[in-house]
Amino acid sequence: MMIRDATPDDAAAICAVLRASIIDLCAADHRGNPDILARWLANKTPETVAGWADGQGRSLLVAVGEGTILGAGGLAHPNEITLNYVSPQARFRGVSSALVAELERRAIAHGAHDIALLSTETAHRFYLARGYVDVGVPVGKFGTAASYSMRKTLVRGP
Repeated sequence: MMIRDATPDDAAAICAVLRASIIDLCAADHRGNPDILARWLANKTPETVAGWADGQGRSLLVAVGEGTILGAGGLAHPNEITLNYVSPQARFRGVSSALVAELERRAIAHGAHDIALLSTETAHRFYLARGYVDVGVPVGKFGTAASYSMRKTLVRGP
């Protein structure tokens, strides 16, 4: 697997991964509610995703394996993870962990001392296991039951 910067040409494939991940893997969050899914998926279009790959104050990364985009992660510079989604077919293969590690490295390169994100219920334990801590009380996003504001202090390498 390789992590690289996304390009606008990747937008359709990234969009497909985001949508499949939300629909198939985030059932604990949307609970099959079509209104929640519609709000959550509204900006997951190839046109919108292509704009996220412009590098203007943000990084959009993809994890690629065997010529296929397995996951995507986003960072608003300097220190906010804006997305981290994995294809259902690539779940539990280290894709999300690799993306988060690279997003953290990017944040450090942009001078960040800590990093923040808003986690789904589905990913909450994943982030806790990687040193993120809850900040404040959970809130709903897109109508979900809980989204967790989380933060982690970044450790700079030698």
